[in-house]
Amino acid sequence: MIPGFVELSQESLALAEAEAVSAAEALGGGVAPTAEALPGLVGIEVPDAAAWVQLAGRLALARRCLVAVETSPDIGATARAQGAHGGSAAFRRIGRPSGGAADEGVLACGRAFKAGGGTIDLDQPSRRFWLVKAADERDHLLEEVASVDRTGPTLRKMPLLPFQQPVSLPPKLARAAVNLARVVPSDRVLDPFLGTGALLAEAGLLGGRLYGVDRSSAMVRGALQNLAYLGVSAEELVVGDARDVEFAHKDQRFSAIVTDPPYGRSSSTGGEDSAALVSRVMERWWERLTPDGRLVVIIPSGGAPLEALGPPRFRIPVRVHRSLTREFCLYERSSVSRSPR
Repeated sequence: MIPGFVELSQESLALAEAEAVSAAEALGGGVAPTAEALPGLVGIEVPDAAAWVQLAGRLALARRCLVAVETSPDIGATARAQGAHGGSAAFRRIGRPSGGAADEGVLACGRAFKAGGGTIDLDQPSRRFWLVKAADERDHLLEEVASVDRTGPTLRKMPLLPFQQPVSLPPKLARAAVNLARVVPSDRVLDPFLGTGALLAEAGLLGGRLYGVDRSSAMVRGALQNLAYLGVSAEELVVGDARDVEFAHKDQRFSAIVTDPPYGRSSSTGGEDSAALVSRVMERWWERLTPDGRLVVIIPSGGAPLEALGPPRFRIPVRVHRSLTREFCLYERSSVSRSPR
């Protein structure tokens, strides 16, 4: 395993950390058990160098992946040793990506790197180094090994899609939810409350095989439009009531369920209480998860947990729209000794 760090983007910090850990687990890694606590970073380990690039490609609520490069207790000696490899570099401090002109630690590392034989290029360096101060006030030097695409989710926002609704889960939060479910290529992923297809779109972009249900034929048609616009195809989307509808293969099983159920007065629940409907639907499809399956459901803040599924691994409150707060809940089938009745 290669230990390192993910710099979180300071949006919904608890969800961002859970996303980073879950995405690393999907790649065969996870929390780095010996990582030093560094502000704004979460310690992660992955199987190999290529996995850092894969991890950055999955994340939404992060900025970059980094590994420690200390070869000496003296950070200047470390920077000088890195300069001996040649090439160009930029030095910045975590939290101040465009600053550094008045940061003596940053300037000292730059001078040391040049003294070792390297050059400084702040615009297009071949290597990027970041300083972060630990609790003991000692600077640590980290090298960026992969950066997160911060613009991609903005191109998937609702106003840019062909089928639009007044309220839809923002792409960053949808991607975080899919990462909580640890979706990997070829996983069968189900959303029993399809809506505009935002969650399935993110699962599809990670290589998932997509299945969805919605009681509205107009929503299913619209979701298909959005998926096609984003270059994603679905295995099967059906119109019907998620409490009893079936897919073509009635014994179909799923690796993950990821859903943002309808709540509130504007939701379409067929007259049934929203919480009761969600509980019935989740319990039904929970039975169709594989033995290691994961279920991520987004519920109103303070809402009753799905007790029949056992305790959630994560239950993270996040403000989704203005005053609307939802909780991202992850349930894992492997953690439950018996299935719900």
